[in-house]
Order: sequence, then structure tokens, then C-alpha cells
Amino acid sequence: MPVHAHAPLFLSLNPVRSARLLLASGLLAMGAAQAADPAPASAGPQVPVVAVGAQAVAGSAEFDGSLQAVRQSVLSAQASGRIATLSVKAGDRVKAGQVLAVIDDRATQAGVAQAQAGVAQAQASLANARAAYERTKELRAQGFIAQAALDSALAQYRAAEAGAAAARAGQTQASVAQGFTRLTAPYDGWVLATHAEAGALAMPGAPILTVYAPQPIRAVVHVPASQQPLALAASQVEVQLPGTDKWVSPAAKTTVPAADPVSQTVEWRLNLSDADGAGQVPGRQVKVRFVGSAAQAAPQRLVVPATALLRRGELTGVYVVTTKGDAAKGFALRAVRTGATHGDGVEVLAGLKAGDQVALDPVRAGLAGATPVTK
Repeated sequence: MPVHAHAPLFLSLNPVRSARLLLASGLLAMGAAQAADPAPASAGPQVPVVAVGAQAVAGSAEFDGSLQAVRQSVLSAQASGRIATLSVKAGDRVKAGQVLAVIDDRATQAGVAQAQAGVAQAQASLANARAAYERTKELRAQGFIAQAALDSALAQYRAAEAGAAAARAGQTQASVAQGFTRLTAPYDGWVLATHAEAGALAMPGAPILTVYAPQPIRAVVHVPASQQPLALAASQVEVQLPGTDKWVSPAAKTTVPAADPVSQTVEWRLNLSDADGAGQVPGRQVKVRFVGSAAQAAPQRLVVPATALLRRGELTGVYVVTTKGDAAKGFALRAVRTGATHGDGVEVLAGLKAGDQVALDPVRAGLAGATPVTK
């Protein structure tokens, strides 16, 4: 009997082996079909690149600063006593003249009442002395009394006038002392912090509240004394507003004419305009940069366009063109350390060398299949 006559019987007796043979033959056929008709590959995005080179930049320095209210006041007690009421808390808006806290004023009220009684007594004495002087003067004119009696009446009258003036001054003093038991807002603004609570003992000079006016506002930066000559010779001073990439020029700037003996820094105060300071609050961090004068020697620095930088948390990097032979192959992410900003460019301190080509669009350069295109 021929061999092929027994093949069907062999397949039927070994169903597992026959299934494996059929699966292998199907995979071979699929592979042959794909080899004969390959699927077209999708082309990646084309990303413009630019070569990095050293260029002359004006000397500059950048420092961290903070916002500070120009008008900020710490309200302290001017009289001793328990704080009876504290009608505001941190974050409350206040109006000029509004009573913010009241110290127990029973003692000062008694002083005012006593001063008022003293004024009434002095005025009564003054009226009596005036009447006595007028009668004595009439009697002296008629020759019924001696000149000494008139002189005595005049002295008593003048003493009564002085007593009345002293009583009025005492009343004013008592009223002022009572006013010390009330803390009022010196201007329209906000309560920044409270330093005491109702029921606490207030002492003269002890802070109770801190208030500030939202406008004007300024940026305060402490420049190292070694960088002070560069800051003084800067042709432009700019402040970066918090939460934005916007750099603005201050409306006015002043510097403290002395260095701190401990930190060896000089304080600069940069007042923002009303438009730039609108919506800003004290305490927020800002960046301040001093751009050197064009007349100064311009050093050579490696600068890349700001759009080429990719920032992911603490990482700052650029996509650099990789080559294979003499042809561009693709992009590779490289971490860099940046320095000062010069217009639309950012100084690179480490991570790149002159001649490297970087992608101008780092987001597209990170896509699969991205190819460089020289701009």
C-alpha cells in the first residue's frame, strides 16, 4: 500500500499534532504575505532646529526678591489693660478710622469724669473771682477800699483763670488717654496679622495688629555687596511678576546706602506701578534682574532661544540633534543648566557646546519619528 494512503489515518489519530502543523503553515503563509506587501511606515513631524553659538551679551545678574507693601503699620497699645474686644481678624478689609480693638477703658473713663468735674469747679471759681474783682474795682473807684484790696482781688481773678486753663488741659489729656484705649485703622487696607486675642493683657508698645494698604506695592531684593557695582551701573532693572513670564520696569527705585554687616547685602526697593501691582499681595516671591550697560565690555556667552527649553519640574533640558555619520538621525533630550535671560534668549552655563543643534519646538521633537529641519 502506498505511503500517502495512510496520511489521513495518521492525522485523524493525532489531532493535536495535526493542529500544530496547520497553525505553523498558517503563520508561514501570513509572514509571506506581509513580506510581499509591507505596510507603509508613518512619517514623523519635521522640527526646525538652530545651531548654538557664542554671542556677545550685556553683563547681567538675577536675584530672588519678595513683594512688600509700601504702607504697612504695626498697631500697638498705648495704654495698659485687658483687651476688651478685637473686632477684626487676619484677611479682613478695614476703612480709615474704623475701630479695630478696644482696651478696657474703665480707668480712663473715670479719669475723664474727674477731669470734667475739675473743669466745672475751676469755671465756678473763675466766675466767683471775676465777680469779686468787679465789685472791688467799683468800690475802689468810689474810694471805699484801699488799693491793696483791689490788687488782691485781681490776683485771685488771674489765679482762677490759670486754674480754669489747667482744668481744661487736664480734660484734654484725659480724653487723649481714653483715645489710647481704641486702636483705629490709619488708612483703607487689609489686616495682615493679629498678634493678640481678646482677654489678653495689653501693654504700651506691645503689637496687637498689622495692617497694610494694597497700593502701592514694591519688590524688595537684597543684592550681594560684590554685585552692587553691576547693579548701580545697570542700564535696566526689571521685575518678573509672580506666576507670569512678564518682566516689568519699576516706577521708582531706591537703594539703602549701607550694606548689612551680617549678610553683606544691599537692599533695593523697586516700586511697581499701579497697573503692575494690581492684584499682587505682600510676601510673594519675585525675580529681579539687572541688565548691564551697553557701554560695558560685552562677554561671549552661549545662548539658546527661550522656546527651545523644556522644563519638567526641576529638570531643564533641550532636544539636541543626533547624527549618524554626516546625516542627522533624530533628537536626544539633554539636561542643561541655565543662567541669565538676554532678551528672547537664555544663557546656557552647562550641557551644550558651540555648534550643537537644538530643536526650537521641544514638544514636537519628543514625538516618535521627529526629524530635524535646519531653520
